[in-house]
Amino acid sequence: MTTTASFFPTLQAPIHGSNAWKKPTKRWKCERKTQTSFTSTFNSSLSSVSFPINFDSTSQPFHLQPLADSVHENFTETLDNSMNLQIPTSEIHQITRGESCQRIFIQDPPWIASLFLKGLYKCVQKEVKLEFMKIEKRKYNLLRRRQIKAETEAWEKMVKEYKELEREMCEKKLAPNLPYVKTLFLGWFEPLKQAIEKEQKTQRSKKQKAAFAPHIELLSADKLAVIVMYKMMGLLMVAQQDCCVQVVQAAVQIGGAIEQEVRIQSFLEKARSNQRTKVPADTECLSKEKEVLRKRVNGLIRRRRLKEVQKLLKKEEFKAWGRDTQAKLGSRLIELLIESAFIQPPVSQSADSPPDVRPAFWHGFKPVAKTPGQNFVKKYGVIECDPIVLAGLDQTAKHMLIPYIPMLVPPKKWKGYDKGGHFFLPSYVMRTHGSSRQQDAMKNISGKQMQKVFEALDMLGSTKWRVNRRVLSVVESLWAQGGNTAGLVDRKDVPIPEKQLGDLTETQEWRWSMKKAKKINQELHSQRCDVELKLSVARKMKDEEGFYYPHNVDFRGRAYPMHPHLNHLSSDLCRGVLEFAEGRPLGKSGLHWLKIHLANLYAGGVEKLSYDRRLAFVDDHLDNIFDSASNPVNGDRWWLTAEDPFQCLAACMNLSEALKSSAPHTVISYLPIHQDGSCNGLQHYAALGRDTLEAAAVNLVAGEKPADVYSEIAARVHTIMIRDANKDPTTNPNASLAKLLIDQVDRKLVKQTVMTSVYGVTYVGAREQIKKRLEEKGLISDDRLLFRASCYAAKVTLAALGEIFEAARGIMGWLGDCAKVIAKDNQPVRWTTPLGLPVVQPYYKSERHLIRTSLQVLALRREGNSVDVRKQRTAFPPNFVHSLDGSHMMLTALACRDAGLRFAGVHDSFWTHACDVDRMNLILREKFVELYSMPVLESLLEGFETTYPGLTFPSLPERGDFDLQEVLRSPYFFN
Repeated sequence: MTTTASFFPTLQAPIHGSNAWKKPTKRWKCERKTQTSFTSTFNSSLSSVSFPINFDSTSQPFHLQPLADSVHENFTETLDNSMNLQIPTSEIHQITRGESCQRIFIQDPPWIASLFLKGLYKCVQKEVKLEFMKIEKRKYNLLRRRQIKAETEAWEKMVKEYKELEREMCEKKLAPNLPYVKTLFLGWFEPLKQAIEKEQKTQRSKKQKAAFAPHIELLSADKLAVIVMYKMMGLLMVAQQDCCVQVVQAAVQIGGAIEQEVRIQSFLEKARSNQRTKVPADTECLSKEKEVLRKRVNGLIRRRRLKEVQKLLKKEEFKAWGRDTQAKLGSRLIELLIESAFIQPPVSQSADSPPDVRPAFWHGFKPVAKTPGQNFVKKYGVIECDPIVLAGLDQTAKHMLIPYIPMLVPPKKWKGYDKGGHFFLPSYVMRTHGSSRQQDAMKNISGKQMQKVFEALDMLGSTKWRVNRRVLSVVESLWAQGGNTAGLVDRKDVPIPEKQLGDLTETQEWRWSMKKAKKINQELHSQRCDVELKLSVARKMKDEEGFYYPHNVDFRGRAYPMHPHLNHLSSDLCRGVLEFAEGRPLGKSGLHWLKIHLANLYAGGVEKLSYDRRLAFVDDHLDNIFDSASNPVNGDRWWLTAEDPFQCLAACMNLSEALKSSAPHTVISYLPIHQDGSCNGLQHYAALGRDTLEAAAVNLVAGEKPADVYSEIAARVHTIMIRDANKDPTTNPNASLAKLLIDQVDRKLVKQTVMTSVYGVTYVGAREQIKKRLEEKGLISDDRLLFRASCYAAKVTLAALGEIFEAARGIMGWLGDCAKVIAKDNQPVRWTTPLGLPVVQPYYKSERHLIRTSLQVLALRREGNSVDVRKQRTAFPPNFVHSLDGSHMMLTALACRDAGLRFAGVHDSFWTHACDVDRMNLILREKFVELYSMPVLESLLEGFETTYPGLTFPSLPERGDFDLQEVLRSPYFFN
């Protein structure tokens, strides 16, 4: 017979770790009561037995096994084994009457050991959890300090760097070996700093001070010098015009950057006042309130309680400068840069000749078109730079200072118009682009009404990203080899044609060719700088465990990350080098979706096949996929044939890892899997109009394979062109153009125009889109013929669109008519999105406002009092649909958060882990049905009638009887 023993009176067992008991717990009280009751019961039963018994205490004592670590997977089992102690029956013997019993063992009921085990397990788990939380908190605080330092000390760091370089150069009598751009800055830094110091001194001594005088004193001369140099070069890097930037643009941006730095430093100075110096003797002169505030701030700073400091100093924030002040200060600093920055060409000069030193920048006037391709131009003041300045800039762009870098910790939660996002950098929940009426609407709205918008932005900002190092190394390798592959821009300029002697016609052709080559080289330069900036952020973040993108919205309610360069809304390059920082096992469904995702990225028509055929495509190319993953640069490079090569490469690597594993479903995947809408703008119009045919055309209805509206439009365009080509060219001038284009019509030619048609693309916009596609094909070399062909193709494409999407055109027309009624009353169109976001269209006729600066008279444009009727009307239909797709994305984001999914959104493309795609697919369909089950157009009309009570609006357009529940059963709605 064996018995489970309980040792209540003399429990002495070692417990390892930090969880030794310090005082009796409720559990022990329970056990004492149990012992007493069982002892009395046992004693009362002794009289009924005919023989005394004794549990021999001379046998070997029992020892509890040492407790395993609480995180050990066999922890519970170990504790069970330590409690299940066996007593051999041979140790029981009779005792004589009168012999004392020193220790009595009684059998526990089975729940005693389990209760003890459960309590101890919970105690240990709690301790481990607390310790883990402490570690995470320490890590968070360290990252948070780094983030605050990056936001507040970026310019200060640059100043220290150039001061150190100058000191080193003076000591060693030798120029340091620096990147090209830093070599330029080092040569300009000291002269510009001295010029600014002189200007500051002059303004202090003047009786009639300049308008910018109070503001030029707010930062040190060396910091102002660094800001001016970096901002000017940053503008020139992305300039559309040849080696120049408009004065008004440069002046306002430089002034704005200085205001931002003053705002940050002003806050920090007040927060850290008297921290490093003794309290002055005349402290008594300070008001009592100021003294109390100063002491509280110092105490909070020491305890790193930054949030409370921000609240305390909120009243100390200064008023915004305004564009006038920014432009005047910026203009004067640009003028000082022009006077102090020089360059010396690296050419061999004779010893007798003077050195060829010339200005790096100069001020002039140039005819500048408002938009590329526009014939009508005006003369604007510009800052030009010597071509030598830009010569090596694209190769050293990575050394430029990049603001609004991705955050190392989750962003602040949004709680108001300017409350959220970054810790210190100015952050606004909406990009209003200076529209005072939109800003007023946002500031006056209640936080309760905006709660869902705030929560959705917080959800998007809480998604943790990291750099995919394997893909980044491939990008770096291809870029080092000269680019011009995988969508990377060519690092070499196109050759400038040499002038040849000939007649007037040949001379004109040469001038045209030279002008075209220079324009191409300027575009290549901007694109190279853009790649360098993206790669510089990737290099900076690649060793981080993860990072975050604070999000805000445009005035229509579409969400965007606040960092401008390396983000998931950008190019294939950016999307390829980004992945989720949190990984999840693929699972069976995840492996399925990973293969479909790879097929979608390869594209070339594969993405329009059924799911089964996409899976078959991947299975047929497994050898190519394995080769791409293991040897992407020197192998067969199959991944380069994909439409999105870097994203395709990332998918190849993930799939290869899974399929080569002994347990593919358990492989951890960090890759975001995309589910994209099928011409999403038309999907929203089809849901609004309830038209069954249009719904089927954009996959709101289930089908054996995805419906492809782009191919359908291309087929209709092709049919029209065949008909026109058979006409007589003498009576129909389009006949020859139709014959020229008939073999060039395909899905790609019309895709962009069809996609943007619902967003209000004009005939001119469609013409430029199609012209660009024809240029890529390269079959029409004559520019005049190319222009005529583009005009004809644009007209035919728009006509084909009108034939298929008649109901959508009806709703677009009704929206435009409503906007026209409102705008004619000199009021902007206002509405509220389904999530409560107030929208005010910002289209007003701008007023010119002249200000005199030290460089020139600048004409600043500001919002006038008269609305732009045409823009209000034409922009309302696409803006309204954008507000609806933004609402759908945010509703999906909130539902994914509640379901425990990671989520990222790119307007009409929703991303999550492979294993969670099925759940996200269900959620996004449910939210689409939920959105359009609301009376969207009825609510819009009711809102108009309430907001504009004196106006009469057209009645709602007729709608069909399409059943929205069909969307829930459509596999290719988002796919």
